[in-house]
Order: sequence, then structure tokens, then C-alpha cells
Amino acid sequence: MAGNSFGKLFKLTTFGESHGPAIGGILDGCPAGLQLDLEAIQTELNRRKPGQSAIVTQRKEPDTVEFLSGIFEGKTTGTPIGFVIRNANQKSKDYSHIKDTYRPSHADYTYDEKYGFRDYRGGGRSSARETASRVVVGAIAKQLLNKIDFYAYTASVGNIKLDKSPHEIDFSLIESNPVRCPDKASAAKMEAYIKEIRKAGDTVGGTVQCVIKNVPKGLGEPVFDKLHAELGKAMLSINAVKGFEYGSGFEGTKMKGSEHNDLFNSDGSTKTNLSGGVQGGISNGMDIYFNVAFKPVATIMQNQETINAEGQTVEMQGKGRHDPCVVPRAVPIVEAMAALVIADFWLQNKISKL
Repeated sequence: MAGNSFGKLFKLTTFGESHGPAIGGILDGCPAGLQLDLEAIQTELNRRKPGQSAIVTQRKEPDTVEFLSGIFEGKTTGTPIGFVIRNANQKSKDYSHIKDTYRPSHADYTYDEKYGFRDYRGGGRSSARETASRVVVGAIAKQLLNKIDFYAYTASVGNIKLDKSPHEIDFSLIESNPVRCPDKASAAKMEAYIKEIRKAGDTVGGTVQCVIKNVPKGLGEPVFDKLHAELGKAMLSINAVKGFEYGSGFEGTKMKGSEHNDLFNSDGSTKTNLSGGVQGGISNGMDIYFNVAFKPVATIMQNQETINAEGQTVEMQGKGRHDPCVVPRAVPIVEAMAALVIADFWLQNKISKL
């Protein structure tokens, strides 16, 4: 299996399965001498971990990161940073019913077709548990980019939408509720709806919006390594993501050029920001903002018709502990992947100016 690494200079490789002994990663390319706040890294992991509220999977994992290399006396040494996160609360028997059966819209079938073999316990490598390793490295990237701010939050759950533009958001409210929606009224509706969906044995999707502030000008490498293209790749690599749009996105297609153009101020900033902080694939110094669409979780607690490895039609029902909506726990993952992309381009810029 290839495709387990992300980044060019600031490069993460992850390993491990959902129900194996541990998951983890190796970060290569982090500059030496960076004083790390290990508690801040753990805090980011705690935002992603299961069992944190009544609206997420009840799998109880401490998700404590153990660093094995690349850090000495609290500082990065410039050598690869290796780390593991032990799996402590697996219930592999919950997945014995899908050993030879494919969950609709899950990776079960495609993994079997590609490799002729799969780890069916919790989805193995296709499990979203792999994203915990991304959060660790995203937290390191945030500390490297300490003047750049990353804010992701829940913008919608099902048809319930946060009716505010990115520049109207009070980011201090993101962690004030389990849904991670920075609006009290919208958050209450979303939470009640997720609980209703869970009770029905179903799942629901939603969107995460992310705003990156204080981004320096000049990040991005045209033609094929445009900043927004790499952000799109990063977001689409997250489990359950079905869409990515930045700036005006699809709404921009309804506008005329005279309405959509961001006119300049004398200092090079723009009066509007429909470009989403990126023009020609390069950051222009304005806030970068984008939306990430997450589908409903494929495993539902209802009977569904499916097929088994023999091609026979069978009925199945999901078992085990699953999120009724992945969006609240996806918020720190979106931030982490955004930080990885910006860190990689930031390092490329530094090298190009040597």
C-alpha cells in the first residue's frame, strides 16, 4: 500500500490500524531548535479523540502521544520525529459480522478488490482513527507557524446551517459546545438533531469551515502545486470528505466579473475577499477561507441490503461504536491538515530565498 505520506519538505508518514497495537507517524523536515509545547499537542489530540461527548462515538481512548525521536530537552533536533498513540479500547469482535460482508458506501469492498485481503477490524487502515497522527503533526506545524492562526468550526449539520460569513465569526466560541459551532442557537439545534439521528440508528453529514489568518504573501508553487490545490488535496484525503471549495466557491459562479473582482487598496490588500486569500495559486496576504463537506458515516445501526464476498445478497446491520456525525471531531483534523500545507509551503519559500 502506497500513499501514506503527505508533504514535500514538511513530510508526514503515518502507520497503523484502528484495532492494531498502535497508530503513529514520522515527521521529516521539521527545523531544529523549535521549542515544543507538548501539552498543547495533547490538547489538540483531546479535541479529536473519541468519547468526548454524548454526540460522538463512545470508544474510550486516552489518545496519549508518545514521542520516540527527534526531540531533546523539549526542542526539535532536526532529525525525524517519531511518535506512537497506543490503541487501548479495541472491541474487534464488534466487526466479526463484516469479515466477509461489505458495508454499503464503505471502503470494505474497494480494499478487498484492490488488495485481495483486508483488516476488517474497525476498517483497519481505512478507519478515521488514522487521522489522530495528522493532528499530532498539525499541532507541531501550528507551533512552527506561531504567527499564523488556524480556526475551523462546524458550519452545518444536515440542513441546519450557521448563517454567518467567516468575517463575522467569534472564534473564541468554537470550543464552547460539543458541536464546535461558534453560535449558541445554531449549536443547540445541531446537537439536538445529532442526538435524534443517533437514536434512529442513522447518521448525518455536514460541513466544516476553516479560516487561516495572518498568512504571508507568496505561498504556493504554480503551475501544478497551487496553494488552493494542495489545500484541496489535504482536505479530500480526510475520511468521509466529499467536497472542497475556497473563497466564493460555487456561489461565485452566479456572479458577474464586475461583482466578483476583489478591488485593491493602496497597500495591496483587497476591499473584498471573494478570492479566499489565493490568486493564481499564490497567497495574497488576505485571510484564506474554505469549506469542507463531510458525508454521513457509512456504518448505520439499521438493516441494509448488501453483498458478501461470494456476491450473494445478504442483510446486515452495523455494530460497534460509531459517530452519528463526524463533523465535530473533524474540526481539529481540518485545522491540522491546513497547518501541514501552510508549513510545507512556508519552508519551500524560505529555501527559495536562500
